[in-house]
Amino acid sequence: MNFQLDEDHRMLKDLVARFVREDLQPLEPSVMAREAAGGRLSLTDEERTRLDSKAKQLGLWGLDAPAELGGADLPVSAMVGVNEELGRTITPYRLAPDSPNLRMLLLTATPAQRERYLAPYVRGETVSAIGISEPGAGGDPAGMITRAVRDGDDWVVNGRKIWISRADEADWTILMAVTDKAKGARGGISAFIVDRDTPGFNVLRRIPMLGGHSTYEIALEDCRVPHAQMLGEEGKGFAPMQERLSTRRVQMAAWCIGRAQRALDMICDYAPQRSTFGAPLAERQAIQWWVADAATKIHACRLMTYEAASRIDRGDQARTQVSMIKVYATEMAWEIIDRAMQTFGAMGMTKELPLQQMANETRLMRVYEGPSEVHRWVIARDLLGLRR
Repeated sequence: MNFQLDEDHRMLKDLVARFVREDLQPLEPSVMAREAAGGRLSLTDEERTRLDSKAKQLGLWGLDAPAELGGADLPVSAMVGVNEELGRTITPYRLAPDSPNLRMLLLTATPAQRERYLAPYVRGETVSAIGISEPGAGGDPAGMITRAVRDGDDWVVNGRKIWISRADEADWTILMAVTDKAKGARGGISAFIVDRDTPGFNVLRRIPMLGGHSTYEIALEDCRVPHAQMLGEEGKGFAPMQERLSTRRVQMAAWCIGRAQRALDMICDYAPQRSTFGAPLAERQAIQWWVADAATKIHACRLMTYEAASRIDRGDQARTQVSMIKVYATEMAWEIIDRAMQTFGAMGMTKELPLQQMANETRLMRVYEGPSEVHRWVIARDLLGLRR
């Protein structure tokens, strides 16, 4: 059993760490200042263009995309290291392409769809979104009611989707819809690629979230989608959607490890310097225990995440393990960041330090891609033999 990344993957992790340290973290003060002034947590066009150029120059483009499309074809376990380093900054930048939607396209796209959508996506030329959740379905994708009805060579889609990231800028959206109500999640849900300018595809509103983030609600009103835009086979959209969700959950766990590690590093840097009542904070037992517990939990979470990733790389079943790390990582990071904020006192509450933004984003992740309660339910039902 090997607990070390391959040398090439360790070198890649170090390269991403340098990119984060030298190019992303220096942008944090301006990003936080814009958000504190009432704007969104975002980069300027100039900043994003410069970062894209630097990332391409370093070879950090298309890391987990297929080699035949110009990618590096990295395994999930290597991407854990990449995303851990990216998780150490609150600068809102992600390396193209976004892994979850990439994964779903790789599993389902036809040759024509690979040429039209996947190839430019790998090159970072397009932005994607996915519409799964609905106002009445909550964390249960099987409860969706958005319908797609066949009409000749087209599908006519009606319904609503909510909590969609990037819906306002996405060139295309993967849309999940019920094509056979009687079968539901067991053969009745299909996926479609919907271009942004498709009639009947309407972005209704932006929903402001914690920390300057936003999601969107969309309405499908007699939205006519060609059959050629179906992603995968009719009625078989649920399984690749779950693969897509698993990819995001592993990614989130890695981000949380990075955030928690940065919070711990901040405690360790600050506690020896700050004195209260005649002694450095580093000598206080409460701080020492926080540091020890944080280091232990980060180590455990890192090992759990790599183990789940290695299962996926081998093609083994990882549903339970992915739910475990989704719960554990988000709650672990929340606790450690909260203790870092407590260590810094009033300064930890300000928008001059990244801790508050790290806390906001970690809190969001405890709900995104399935809330902790749903994942605990999944784990328990698997162990008790109650899985549907």
